[in-house]
Amino acid sequence: MAVPVKKTSRTEKNIRRHSQKKKIAYGVSCSQCGEPRRPHIVCVKCGYYKGKKVLSVTGNA
Repeated sequence: MAVPVKKTSRTEKNIRRHSQKKKIAYGVSCSQCGEPRRPHIVCVKCGYYKGKKVLSVTGNA
């Protein structure tokens, strides 16, 4: 079994792990307004989730 010669520094470890972070998935479109939104999250444009109004959205954003 191979044994490392020296301890891996924080910088080396973080550089290696940099490309492994998760990316936010915006692949879902709202059923009411058609805007892209995150899965399992209420649409911030119209306030609908699974075809039901759950959030009151007012004003011009």
